[in-house]
Amino acid sequence: MQGNNSKRSCALLARGFAALSVILALVGALSARPAEAAPFAYVTNSADGTVSVIDTATNTVVATITVGSGPGAVAVTPDGKRAYVGNETNSGTVSVIDTATNTVVATVPVGTNAGGVAVTPDGTHVYVANSRSGTVSGIDTVNNAVVATVAVGSFPIGVAVTPDGKHAYVPNGGDGTVSVIETASNTVTATVPVGVDPTGVAITPDGKHAYVTNAFPNPGTVSVIATASNTWWPRSRWGLPPVG
Repeated sequence: MQGNNSKRSCALLARGFAALSVILALVGALSARPAEAAPFAYVTNSADGTVSVIDTATNTVVATITVGSGPGAVAVTPDGKRAYVGNETNSGTVSVIDTATNTVVATVPVGTNAGGVAVTPDGTHVYVANSRSGTVSGIDTVNNAVVATVAVGSFPIGVAVTPDGKHAYVPNGGDGTVSVIETASNTVTATVPVGVDPTGVAITPDGKHAYVTNAFPNPGTVSVIATASNTWWPRSRWGLPPVG
């Protein structure tokens, strides 16, 4: 239902969501590294295909890593040992950074325009939303190989994994839905209609709700999904019931 203008807007919004992912990568790095090690932030630079590594103790760049074309989202594994970077522009790859040496140790081919990136809580898998392919790639972090390709909705942009690791929530910017992937089988078990042009998604720490940002109309909205039933509250301010 979306035209070329909507697709262009989705591409721009994907970059905004990538900025959120950078913040999340910082939080992951801070929480995962040993107390004796300095915390680092990994920041993607889309224009020149690099990742800047910032020592947060001194707020200085201590390394610049060349990755793929148009890097956007980045996620750090729970143990802090790897950073996974989605390369959006025409490359369809994920760069895997060893955080001990700040070098790229693997490049994983995925779908076209790798956008959102999320690591499972146990660190065994990474899920990558491929916006132009309409798919989500599941990467095994032991071998850094794609072990699943899941067809979702139109123009998937973001991805978030529940705290128990059992489901991944993927907003589809092109058709106003969120695909719910069961990670055990890597199949879509629910498709939840939300607002127009959903872009970002975040799961509450207790795993009970997913919050989805909808870019349009102006002003945008946030849809709140109850993960137990996969129902949502897009118009709660008008007192309407949840819609499945």
